[in-house]
Amino acid sequence: MANRWIRLLWALTLLVLVLVGKASPAQANVHIYQERPGQITYRAQQSLRDSDDRAWQAVTFKRLQQGQLQGIYLRLVGFPGTVSIDRQAPLVVLATTGQQWPAQPALDPQTVALPDSVGQYEVRSLLAGLHNPQPLELQIPLQGTVPATIQVAPFVVREWLETITQGD
Repeated sequence: MANRWIRLLWALTLLVLVLVGKASPAQANVHIYQERPGQITYRAQQSLRDSDDRAWQAVTFKRLQQGQLQGIYLRLVGFPGTVSIDRQAPLVVLATTGQQWPAQPALDPQTVALPDSVGQYEVRSLLAGLHNPQPLELQIPLQGTVPATIQVAPFVVREWLETITQGD
């Protein structure tokens, strides 16, 4: 009976090793949208949590109109009713290397207004300054309280960098 369990364990171990060996490498999850004739948007979206365990959607997008860049933005979407973003203050992005970038609030030309729980920032110069994916910390300015802090993993930053190179 014990011999049978050992063979079963070996078979399961072999199966796991085969499956792991066949796993494909991670690729950026950048989506392309033709929103209307002549307008293309490249977008990556991730679900992240801040240091207070609140859920956020981080959407990085690049929009081209008739082949001309309209901008590169990071939209941070908090759960309605749980956060209210300070639209007068910049998003602060910190790298483990000590670098720090402020990203100014900015709306893309198609967006007239956003709900209180959504902030959008121009990030072209920030992402252009990143040459390799690295861990980042986002400090999202909130009204009447300390900023929300989100740790961003290098694979997320890789997707953001992939987004800005699309369509070039």
